[in-house]
Amino acid sequence: MRSSSGRNSSGNNGGSRGGNSGGRGGSGGGRGGSRGAGSNRDDKQGGRPSKPRPEERRYDVGPGATKDGPKAGRGASARGGAKGGPKQSSGTGRGRWAPATSREYDARAEERNRERYAGKKDVKLPKTFPGAEQEGERLQKVLARAGYGSRRACEELIEQARVEVNGEIVLEQGKRVDPEKDEVKVDGLTVATQSYQFFSLNKPAGVVSTMEDNEGRQCLGDYVTNRETRLFHVGRLDTETEGVILLTNHGELAHRLTHPKYGVKKVYLAHIVGPIPRDLGKQLKDGIQLEDGYARADHFRVVEQTGKNYLVEVTLHEGRKHIVRRMLAEAGFPVDKLVRVAFGPITLGDQKSGWLRRLSNTEVGMLMQEVDL
Repeated sequence: MRSSSGRNSSGNNGGSRGGNSGGRGGSGGGRGGSRGAGSNRDDKQGGRPSKPRPEERRYDVGPGATKDGPKAGRGASARGGAKGGPKQSSGTGRGRWAPATSREYDARAEERNRERYAGKKDVKLPKTFPGAEQEGERLQKVLARAGYGSRRACEELIEQARVEVNGEIVLEQGKRVDPEKDEVKVDGLTVATQSYQFFSLNKPAGVVSTMEDNEGRQCLGDYVTNRETRLFHVGRLDTETEGVILLTNHGELAHRLTHPKYGVKKVYLAHIVGPIPRDLGKQLKDGIQLEDGYARADHFRVVEQTGKNYLVEVTLHEGRKHIVRRMLAEAGFPVDKLVRVAFGPITLGDQKSGWLRRLSNTEVGMLMQEVDL
């Protein structure tokens, strides 16, 4: 009895273990069945298939590749076979790169184009702005080079109707002029459109009015040695006379400023010792007989008196040698010191002795107006 019951108990235990394992197996089968059902459902509904594992990916999809492997050479991944490489197209795909051409092909194409257009005339490109076919320079560029400010500032001068060319006021922008032939004026004053230079020097006493001196004395040329353009002086001043003397490279202007025909006035301050008669000014205006003819002053006035010392102003348009000194000496009043304070519209002002300054555009225009240039 004991043995049979023992076998029965062991049989029952084994049956239960078998049932349990069968249960696990059944459950495993259930899980497998559920996966299979899901896969079938995706296929029926047109779902996206799952991505293949890395070891299942194909690398024989590049150009010229076969099932046995990629095309020999640089590798399929460089030709777009593998993920991450540049995609290559046969020319029919949309949004893909076209195959690169070889250098030999490009050279042949360029050679064919040269042969095709070898006998044809050069094509003239269209002008970039209206009126470009005209000759000359733009007016605002000429004014800017002459020192009237930036091109934009010169355009504003034209807009304000302050610029005229050959006697006609310019109202439109972009007008072209010939700087050597056309007469350009701003506010009625002639513009030096070429590369002219104009300077005013306050000549000290003891400086010779020449650009070079053979005796080695100090001269006007010593003040302009660093200039690229050769300058020359307009008129002369005595060695002991101080004051304004002009330097320029404009030959015609210099000639007219010194010609008696145009009568450009010069103003001098002379220091003399008195007392002087009241009619001294009348004598100078009526004319003083000199060895080379009569000399007349245009204006005379007493500027300052300190005891017997007088500072007088003499204005005249003549330019003979030592003309002021000779006139006052002939009237009985030798000059101790003489300074020219103005040459036409150019005044000395507060310019120090020995200083050289460039004339402004307005001053140059007034000088040209003085001699009808």
